[in-house]
Amino acid sequence: MSRVAKNPVIVPSGVEVAIVDSVITVNGPLGTLTHNLTADVAVVREGDSLLCTATSSSKQSNAMSGTVRSLLANMVKGVSQGFERKLILVGVGYRAQAVGDVLNLTLGFSHPVAYTMPAGVVVTTPIQTEVVLKGADKQRVGQVAAEIRAYRSPEPYKGKGVRYSDEVVIIKETKKK
Repeated sequence: MSRVAKNPVIVPSGVEVAIVDSVITVNGPLGTLTHNLTADVAVVREGDSLLCTATSSSKQSNAMSGTVRSLLANMVKGVSQGFERKLILVGVGYRAQAVGDVLNLTLGFSHPVAYTMPAGVVVTTPIQTEVVLKGADKQRVGQVAAEIRAYRSPEPYKGKGVRYSDEVVIIKETKKK
C-alpha cells in the first residue's frame, strides 16, 4: 500500500462527502467538487475520515491510491478553506486591473491583454502590480496562474515579467566587453 494512502483524509465539519458508484462529490461552503474514480482504488468513509485503498496489488493500483488520496485531500481543503495564488508584476508600466471576471494586463505589448477567468476562479488586484487568484479547485487556480505568467515570464537579465510571489529569479550578469 502507498505510504501516502495510509493516512486518512479528515473531513471537517461543514463539508459533505458523497460516494456514488465511482464518483466522489465533495460539497462545502466554498463550492462543490467532483472526481471520477478508477477501478484501481476504493474509497471508504469511516466516521469523519476517508480511506483510500488499492483494489489489487499491482504497481498501478498502489500508485493511484496515493494519488487519489492527495486529490481528495485537496478537494476537502479547497471547499473548506480554498486555495490562493499571488502573482507580482515587475517592470516599468506593467500593471493589472480586475474588472468583474476579466483581468486586464498591460505588459509592454502594443495592445492590452484581457484574460477571462474560468468558472470557479476569482481574481482581485489589491495594488496595480499584484494579482491574487482564489478558488476551490487547486489545479484550476494553478493553471490560471501559469497561463497569466506565460504572457510575460520573468527574463533573466533585468527580472522583468510576471512572477509568482514566492518565486526567486536569478539575475544573470550581462556580457562585458
